[in-house]
Amino acid sequence: MPHKYVTFSRNIFIPVTNVCRNACDYCVFRARSREDAYVTSVRDFLNVVRHKGAATEALFTAGENPERAYLSSFFKDRIIEAGFTSLVAYTKELCKLAIQHGLLPHCNLGVLSKEELEELRDVNASMGLMLETTAAELDAHKNSPGKDPAVRLKMIEEAGELKIPFTTGLLVGIGEDKEDRIRSLEAIKSVHERYEHIQEVIVQPFLPKPSTAMWNRKPPRFEELKEVVRVAKEILPEEIAIQVPPNLTLPKELIELGASDLGGISERTIDYINPESPWPREAELRSKVAPFELMERLPIYPRFIKKGWYSEELKPLIERYADEDGFRVR
Repeated sequence: MPHKYVTFSRNIFIPVTNVCRNACDYCVFRARSREDAYVTSVRDFLNVVRHKGAATEALFTAGENPERAYLSSFFKDRIIEAGFTSLVAYTKELCKLAIQHGLLPHCNLGVLSKEELEELRDVNASMGLMLETTAAELDAHKNSPGKDPAVRLKMIEEAGELKIPFTTGLLVGIGEDKEDRIRSLEAIKSVHERYEHIQEVIVQPFLPKPSTAMWNRKPPRFEELKEVVRVAKEILPEEIAIQVPPNLTLPKELIELGASDLGGISERTIDYINPESPWPREAELRSKVAPFELMERLPIYPRFIKKGWYSEELKPLIERYADEDGFRVR
């Protein structure tokens, strides 16, 4: 039976840089030239967080390993100008500023080493990395060394070793088949059974975008998404939430099949990964999921708050925002 409620968080979306070593055939986020490349400045970041509204989460994304990307010289010049030496060092400073402005950081910066995860752990309420798929050598990833499934699973495992509440997920429709999706979910389950750190698994559909190599590829049928949610509900442990993005899917039918979370929605910033798909406003979202109720959460799930899987640096904000059950104080 589905939950009586479905959870969500309020966030602001901060793209630290769009310089990326990967060149996925479906991506519009990655910079193609110096003209469209950027590194978000501290000034621009502060302009956003000072107007955060009711948000409790700062969602940081970035191109993966920009120090080794095609536009690495552009990235390094901007980082050095800001007084830093790496993406992780710079993002850590932004996380500290976010905390000062009442936001709990959640970083998804692509594949990171265990040392980099450790560096960011104390300034993050949770972290994430999309597994996407365990299917190796997909055409969509032929120019993306960071999309090696073994590399991504290793990072998810290392996050577990460090007791980092973690988000991962599947990208549906990029060339994988039904058996690949089952293997991906089983791989996530296997890691979680060892470390019990995965708080949610996103089921995200591929959407074709102009100017990409996969522009003419059809998105997955809604029936396929429903099947992935069904299978995820069967395979994943009960404590792992199945998340469906409300700006990319029809959430109510997926909630009826076992999805229980809608991810972060923002009133202040766009979805930089899917800029053509605006997030619904809260009132619209309530209408879309009725009769299920919306329950606001933090970027760290209630069970990890109860376990104390957070740093002293984050403790004051978590105590301010969380009720006795670990959800957002109403």
